[in-house]
Amino acid sequence: MNGAIFLPLIILLFCFIIRMPIGLGMIISCAAYFLVAGVDLGVVSDIVMSQLYASSVMIAIPLFIFTANIMCSGKVTEYLFTFVKAILGKKKGALAHLNIIISLIFSGMTGSAAADAAGLGVIEIEEMRKDGYDMPFSAAITAATATVGPIFPPSIPMVIFAMMAQVSVGKLFLGGMIPAVLICVLLGIYVGFVSRKRDYPAGVKFSVREFCIYTLRAIPALLTPVILLGGIYTGIVTATEAGALAALYTILISFFAYRVLTLKGLGRVIKDTVIQTGKVFSIVIGAYLLSYVATSSGMGKVITNWFLNFTSNKYIFLLILNIMFLLLGMLFDTNVLEFVFLPLIIPIARSLGIDMIHLGVVLTVNMMIGAVTPPFGMMCFISAGIAKENLQSVFREVLPMSLLMIGVLLMITYIPSLITVIPNMIMG
Repeated sequence: MNGAIFLPLIILLFCFIIRMPIGLGMIISCAAYFLVAGVDLGVVSDIVMSQLYASSVMIAIPLFIFTANIMCSGKVTEYLFTFVKAILGKKKGALAHLNIIISLIFSGMTGSAAADAAGLGVIEIEEMRKDGYDMPFSAAITAATATVGPIFPPSIPMVIFAMMAQVSVGKLFLGGMIPAVLICVLLGIYVGFVSRKRDYPAGVKFSVREFCIYTLRAIPALLTPVILLGGIYTGIVTATEAGALAALYTILISFFAYRVLTLKGLGRVIKDTVIQTGKVFSIVIGAYLLSYVATSSGMGKVITNWFLNFTSNKYIFLLILNIMFLLLGMLFDTNVLEFVFLPLIIPIARSLGIDMIHLGVVLTVNMMIGAVTPPFGMMCFISAGIAKENLQSVFREVLPMSLLMIGVLLMITYIPSLITVIPNMIMG
């Protein structure tokens, strides 16, 4: 066996340890292999650039990031918040339930967990503080519900998976609907139990006139997912074009319907989007290089054969994959998991006959669970920072919610129809 095969992974592990940016670490580790193996860097450059140009779906990523930044930049989230508050009325623990519902609505606009936690989280946690909720619980439910963002369509992680697995973005989006709703239902049941046990306050009943006013204010924002998803599933636009349409629509409603966005504010949004996109695309380039190394060096074949010798049962493989991604998700960011490990995993899954739509949604749910699980738990870091609360207390509160999400993960892993039924019904 060529000793240089695993050189990129060894160097990449070292880059993780010294906390080097993941994109740069992937590029350096692959460059080291190219030098040792005598690979012409010009050929590698041609391959990477041709793949980037051929993948039009990649354009959807900065568009969804831009849309999320627009939605978080003004008072649009406040209008949505008040609208859901009016719907819930005097329900016990109303603000905690609101946290779940508004995250599901917001996820249909941005596809970003961080945008949900950081954008809506500020309003949600502050309102729960005023109402007398425990701050660790408030931060925990905010973190847990934010994970619905990338599961319910649209979804940035699913766009990345679609690019790497060469599958339909639309089908992946549809496949995430039932898992997202299941998570929200289970979290709602848990919140109801905790609210009664801790005697959290009920909501406020709005008059019919107030309800109508807040509904009218929320309608322009609520139309965002309708336009975005409706365009995709009617075949009028592609996922990438839908991202552009959603970005344009959110600019228009922020400027003219809500009048909360200025040219200066738009400039800040564009700047933030460019920075975030640059970080993602540096990882994309590293992922293409790693994928090329895995194929050309034979590393992918070695790993595939090892897995197939260990088990040829796809259900056992999915169990191993879930355990592996849950553990890795406790340590690494979603982008790291997708770009580093998917090039190695997808060929194995295909050889075992696993449906790629099923796999994409399962791994997305898995990675989102990792986003609220210690010691990494990025969503908990964000919400704990907003609440100015001790991180350990937030982790204690979020643990039962994580277990409920793991229950959903097991359901969708071994009942594939929960994922595939809607895509098959709508898109064939």
